[in-house]
Amino acid sequence: MTSGNGGNGGNGGNVAGAGDGGNGGNGGNVAGAGDGGNGGNGGSVAGAGAGAGGGGRGGAPVPAKPEVDGRGAGRAPVTAGEDAGGRRPGSPRLLLGAATAATIGAGVTRFLPSGRVLPFLVSGVALGLLAALVGRYVDALSERLGAGATGVVQSALGNLPELFFSIFALRAGLIGVVQATLVGSILANVVLVLGVAFFVGGVRHGTQRFPAEAARSIGLLLVLAVAILAVPSLTAALHTPASHHETTLSFVAAVVLLGVFILSVPSSLGRRAAGEKSKTPAEAGPAEAGPEGRRATPFSLAIVGLAGTSAAAALVSDWFVHALGPAIGALHISQAFAGLVIVAIAGNAVENVVGVQLAARNQADYALSVILQSPLQIALVLIPVLVLASPLIGGPALTLALSPLLLVTLVLSALVAVFVVFDGESTWLEGACLIGLYVVVAAAFWWG
Repeated sequence: MTSGNGGNGGNGGNVAGAGDGGNGGNGGNVAGAGDGGNGGNGGSVAGAGAGAGGGGRGGAPVPAKPEVDGRGAGRAPVTAGEDAGGRRPGSPRLLLGAATAATIGAGVTRFLPSGRVLPFLVSGVALGLLAALVGRYVDALSERLGAGATGVVQSALGNLPELFFSIFALRAGLIGVVQATLVGSILANVVLVLGVAFFVGGVRHGTQRFPAEAARSIGLLLVLAVAILAVPSLTAALHTPASHHETTLSFVAAVVLLGVFILSVPSSLGRRAAGEKSKTPAEAGPAEAGPEGRRATPFSLAIVGLAGTSAAAALVSDWFVHALGPAIGALHISQAFAGLVIVAIAGNAVENVVGVQLAARNQADYALSVILQSPLQIALVLIPVLVLASPLIGGPALTLALSPLLLVTLVLSALVAVFVVFDGESTWLEGACLIGLYVVVAAAFWWG
């Protein structure tokens, strides 16, 4: 009988070569248990890997395959959007508390004299926190509805804060701000957030690799969507006969884009379902592996939370639009810069944080999926919905006739998305170049 360091032979059982820290189960036989493995009661475990979980009663569990980090230490697999402890980034209660406090603060600064800049800053922070909270509840709904419906749920609900802001801004007649916000949301994800993710991931892990085919598919679909969006702008810039019918042409483009989205749903559902079926129990992670993992948010709680957060986002969006004009005058910035940079970054807070965190954990494939799916949803869903709904909102109709600089920015963002992911690799230098590109583009809009 050769017991390893720290191993506990089970009561009444035989232990042969138990590894460090292994616990032989009561009445079981354990042979060659690996580091940290817990043999189940009455079971037999052979050659369990590092960090393997406890076996069930009377069974012989399949050892989890260890994932080795850059230092060579074994650790359990980490799923997308979770940390090493199986938790989503950030505490739900902390996020809810921060969003609630910021929303109350935004209401106070809206109705009490607070200057021209403070209401804008507080409501912007509140809008960003509410966007992150909406993303959390959308994830909870996706988990309950199944992997196949995740893309549909995210596309329908993931951009609610931007939708509410755009509605109130259109009612206020701020068409230029809305157009800049929509373009800026695409630009921020494809250039800024992707650049930060590449930079952080490259500095920590060197060259990162990801499935190039999936990334190219998203990038090419984004390019095609942007090409459709660009047609009304081109007719206006070239003064063709269609330029006198830019509203009708914008409606046609919006209907086509929604049609493309509907056609893309079945293939998206198939890819997600196939990806879920191909996961092993170890790769499924705590959220999917059953009762041993983290507790999922109850479906009813996710519905109530999403409804409450959406209502709060609608209120804060109204306050944010009200504070936008005075703040622009006080800060001497243009409406285009406010929409392209400030509003766009606040509305995409969840992708900004989660995408970079995933890249920092060397999960480049998940990071790309989170970062690139958001601008694709904006181009295929959010923009067409706003164009079609704008006549019903009460303000001027939203068209797709963008200014030349906004058009170039939109096209450039889509092309960059394809080029940087085409080889299936990312480096910190590519990330630094993307960040630099975003800074220059943002500076170009400072004056209007």
